[in-house]
Amino acid sequence: MNQIYSSIPTAQLITVLCVQNGIEHVVISPGSRNAPLTITLANHPKIKAYSIVDERCAAFFALGMTQRFNAPVAVVCTSGSALLNYYPAVSEAFYSNLPLVVISADRPPHLIDIGDGQTIRQANVFENHILYSANLKGDFHQSEDESILDFNAQQVHKALQAAIWNQGPVHINAPFDEPLYHKTDRLSIDVPQLDSLKPEHVEYDASEFIKSWNSSAKKLVLAGVNLDEDIDEEVLKLISEDPSVIVMTEITSNISNKNFFTNIDSILAPIESEENSEALFEALEPDLLITFGGLIVSKKIKKFLRQFQPQKHFHIDPREANDTFFCLSKHFETTVNSFFESVNSSLDRVESPYFETWNAIRLKTLDYRKQYKNEIGFSDFAFYYSLFDNLPQDETVHFANSSSIRYANLFDSRREIKAFANRGTSGIDGSTSTAIGYGVASQEPTTLVTGDLSFFYDSNALWNTYIPKNFKIILLNNAGGGIFRILPGNKEEAYFANYFETTHDLNAKHLCDMYKIQYTEAHDLSEVDKELPLFFERNETPQLIEIFTPRLENDKVLLAYFEYLKTHIDFQSVLIKRATESNQN
Repeated sequence: MNQIYSSIPTAQLITVLCVQNGIEHVVISPGSRNAPLTITLANHPKIKAYSIVDERCAAFFALGMTQRFNAPVAVVCTSGSALLNYYPAVSEAFYSNLPLVVISADRPPHLIDIGDGQTIRQANVFENHILYSANLKGDFHQSEDESILDFNAQQVHKALQAAIWNQGPVHINAPFDEPLYHKTDRLSIDVPQLDSLKPEHVEYDASEFIKSWNSSAKKLVLAGVNLDEDIDEEVLKLISEDPSVIVMTEITSNISNKNFFTNIDSILAPIESEENSEALFEALEPDLLITFGGLIVSKKIKKFLRQFQPQKHFHIDPREANDTFFCLSKHFETTVNSFFESVNSSLDRVESPYFETWNAIRLKTLDYRKQYKNEIGFSDFAFYYSLFDNLPQDETVHFANSSSIRYANLFDSRREIKAFANRGTSGIDGSTSTAIGYGVASQEPTTLVTGDLSFFYDSNALWNTYIPKNFKIILLNNAGGGIFRILPGNKEEAYFANYFETTHDLNAKHLCDMYKIQYTEAHDLSEVDKELPLFFERNETPQLIEIFTPRLENDKVLLAYFEYLKTHIDFQSVLIKRATESNQN
């Protein structure tokens, strides 16, 4: 069977270079101007193409695939506003270091800004949130003009190499003139094999780090989002068994150890309201901060480390370092495993009460969190107890933003659960699409835990034919934006319900009927505990369970949790222990 190509050389060129650079998955939204790309990409034997109408959903769908593959996935659209719908996913990819490849068809330059339809200024449209913008020249059937094709080849190659090696989004903008639908069964161009643009290895001097490690009695390791690096057991042992080290993680860090502090806010929030909070925070204040991974969810750990800054802050990451706490000392451009392998033999075990003292607090928070379940009625918080009790091993869980991921971080992460959330820009706009894209890519059991606003906002995510049979959605419907009841503000003002909380009486049943998704609902904890085990057992069809929680109670239950910890945990003992040991020294 002969290969089908567009007769337009640039469309052929883009496709061949995508294949040469290892792109195997392309998400296409329908349009006419992108017909040359659609014809060539969708018919290539080495490319799996997906058709998704809504460009915003398509881009987040592709983003989820990049999370799974840790490799570039392309999205292709027509000209005009279609391209702008990619922007939320592009910005998420930019701040999450995900290699999303945007390929847009464009009108010829002479048709821009003259009143022609479906035409905008597409060149460099993502310039503030993109690694590379390749603005191609139109060949317009002049395949004999080698200079245009050479220029376009170099631009496409640079863009794809930037996505691969620098892990982020790139944009390839290709103008096409009519006719757009002519086909051929053979390539009309010769595409050269272009050299890899892999960045040179950066040497680093770790002597300052080694000195700081060996002289610091209070070291804090803080792990952010970790999608792809499997941290060696030797590294985990090193940082988890040193008495001078506390390791704080979030559920999206995807690493675990019995000594890790997985409930950051459960420790920091009660301290904030203590009369002697400053002295307690000073006792917790690290001399040395070591960070790796992506962005951090907890606002409280950011506030703490900005106010009580360590003397040194080192970040380990192959690509970039964010000065989140305004005290970054050095960025080591390498992986966590490689870095600790190179310095391990030079690191001393420092005797210190730092871990022991605060671990006693940590263990008490875990105990009292278990007890708190018996103190509360049905609520968002109560649901999360049931969720973590019933999650199957090896489940991949995507958490939507706002309340969903914040509740999850109050519970223990377990190594057999792989957790994701779109924390690059922390928007609610594409959580469902991203989770479905991941599930399609993995074909492994995948569950989305989402709030109602995030779910309904992205309901077009269900408008495709690729949702796996083992894909599940847990929808917490508290009839509005519950996060705004948790945040400071006057909740009794007349405008609050309409403009912040945005209350509603929607449910997902009709959406599930329309998209042939099995629907279940629960209205109290007994129904949740009955339905969740069945929900996770069924894998023959996509399904959604909608859990209706009390809108006016959820925030009270959560805020009372921190007060409950404060009441039951003797934080003063931390200071007494610290003072006693200081006198002994």
